[in-house]
Amino acid sequence: MRVLFVTIPENTHLYSMVPLAWAFNAAGHEVRVASTPSFTEKITRSGLTAVPVGEDSAIHSGTMADRQAQEVEEAGWSELDPAKLTYEGELERFRYGVWGLEYYNSPFLEPVVDYARFYQPDLVIWDALSFAGAVAARAVGAAHARFLSYTDVWGAKRKLFLDLLAQAPQEQREDPFVDWLGGCAEKQGFDFSEELVVGQWTIDPLPARLAVPTGTRREPIRFTAYNGPAVIPDWLRRPADGPRIGVSLGTANTERYGGDYVSKTDLFQALAELDAEVVAALLPAQAAELGPLPANVRVVSSVPLHALFPTCSAVVHHGGFGTFATALAAGVPALSVATPFADNPLRCRLLEECGGGLYLPHTQATPETIGEGVRRLLTEPAFAEGAARLRAETMEHPTPAEFVPVCEQLTGALAERG
Repeated sequence: MRVLFVTIPENTHLYSMVPLAWAFNAAGHEVRVASTPSFTEKITRSGLTAVPVGEDSAIHSGTMADRQAQEVEEAGWSELDPAKLTYEGELERFRYGVWGLEYYNSPFLEPVVDYARFYQPDLVIWDALSFAGAVAARAVGAAHARFLSYTDVWGAKRKLFLDLLAQAPQEQREDPFVDWLGGCAEKQGFDFSEELVVGQWTIDPLPARLAVPTGTRREPIRFTAYNGPAVIPDWLRRPADGPRIGVSLGTANTERYGGDYVSKTDLFQALAELDAEVVAALLPAQAAELGPLPANVRVVSSVPLHALFPTCSAVVHHGGFGTFATALAAGVPALSVATPFADNPLRCRLLEECGGGLYLPHTQATPETIGEGVRRLLTEPAFAEGAARLRAETMEHPTPAEFVPVCEQLTGALAERG
């Protein structure tokens, strides 16, 4: 088969799909990865074949200047209780969300379609915010699936919004997705369908207990961490001398939003009080903001989280999907100090409900609350046990290599159906 992966230029969205793309390649399929030109090096450094298309989005030039971008009401997608939702509120949320999605996708949507018409893929796998991939697949009659890099709040919200839309007075009905994607579809010669929003099936790397009802076809895959090119340092080639706490604040907040949403001073002050080694994987820009460090803190850069986290007794992170899923796959309990952006609160609360960690809203993060949370992870065995259970559930999912035949079968069935 010819398989085309499509991703917006964000690390987590690409990195989550890389192991599956490798698996398709190893199984003898032809693989291409399409994104905007700025992402070409990220793709090729993963060993995959890049197709740079369109232009780069300017979306982050605004978010760098607006520190509130992750905190506005419309940017949160975690509330799924129908009793707490209104049509007016969800309409405003979808308007805001579609604005951002259009900003991401428009610069490369038509060029992706043009490339698909040339390449004629049998299957398109698009990261779940790359709706350009869905449009391209439909334009050439290819099977297509979306790959999640979050708990599927988009799918769940879409279902809830359609229910609210059906109950709204006719003259008040508005569907931002139809207005946007319907227009894109019309330009390519076909009509809007819900498959453009949720794919023909959904590839989900999280265990079922962290999933939410969507009504879509969900196919689980084992999360396999890829953190970019990696080298194992000498100190990570031997067991820790005692409890080790891993810290990662990710890259997106620094690179895309102008800085972290948790005080690193408060964080390390809290961890200094614990009888444990602290290894903080930070970007150079993050490390440059630090003052004198406690004696138990080691700051490193370029350390692979998938190698660091299994050596830890607990992890503290910002709630970003890549770091979250890497800790989950390692079976290590985590304290998630997260903003209310997207699915962060829901995903982190679900982890807490499953016993695999604790959720601390970033506005409540102080040396005391951080210290208490990590202390609980280290001293209450239930957290390590809960994290181990979630890891075991993840390990029951098919590996990327085992998942390729699933995609082959689904693609073949759709081709036969016409």
